[in-house]
Amino acid sequence: MISDYILVVEDDTQIAHFLIASLSAAKHQPRLAKTLEEANKCLAENTPKLMILDLGLPDGDGKDLIRQVRKRYDFPIIVLSARQEEQEKIVALNEGADDYLSKPFNVEELLARINVCLRRTQKMSMRDQCYQYKDLLIDVSAGLVKLEGNEIHLSPIEHKLLMFLATRPGKIFTQRQLLSEIWGSEYVDDTHYLRIHMGRLRAKIEKVSAEPEYLLTELGIGYRLAIS
Repeated sequence: MISDYILVVEDDTQIAHFLIASLSAAKHQPRLAKTLEEANKCLAENTPKLMILDLGLPDGDGKDLIRQVRKRYDFPIIVLSARQEEQEKIVALNEGADDYLSKPFNVEELLARINVCLRRTQKMSMRDQCYQYKDLLIDVSAGLVKLEGNEIHLSPIEHKLLMFLATRPGKIFTQRQLLSEIWGSEYVDDTHYLRIHMGRLRAKIEKVSAEPEYLLTELGIGYRLAIS
């Protein structure tokens, strides 16, 4: 059963206190774990609605916890780490994190990303599995895409790509994740396939392809579907 608390996994005392205070002020219910062991105890007692995770912990790497969590749970994970290398972000997202924010961070941005993740969770718990944002409607269960009320006809690859993004609106999918899901694991390095088909998809959905409203790029990492 998913409870209403946010699990904060952070060993830096100053940052941990700041996060707990900020989340409490924003009407969330935070719970602190300073190690992987403490985090696992919290998870065993009660499943959170979201987890904020530092990667550099005293008893191991936070990416190990992401892997463990994704074997059992689907709640959002936001990585909050001093590691700013692009490859670190890609690995964490490939392991199953929903978002990645580098330290030092802006608390308002963190709260905004939390809200995006929680709205995504709420939307995808709806029975009809419909994504609606501005003029775009994606009915995942029916495989239907409408723009301004008119059905949009997509190629099989475009359709599969859009439907996959719509399963978790707001989540960043890495290029590797998308290539593996749409084309297969043997294509994970063929990023040009993804760029070509994403360009074609944007041409059919976006008003201005170079200024997308729906299919957003995370530079050097991947793509996500916008969420209201």
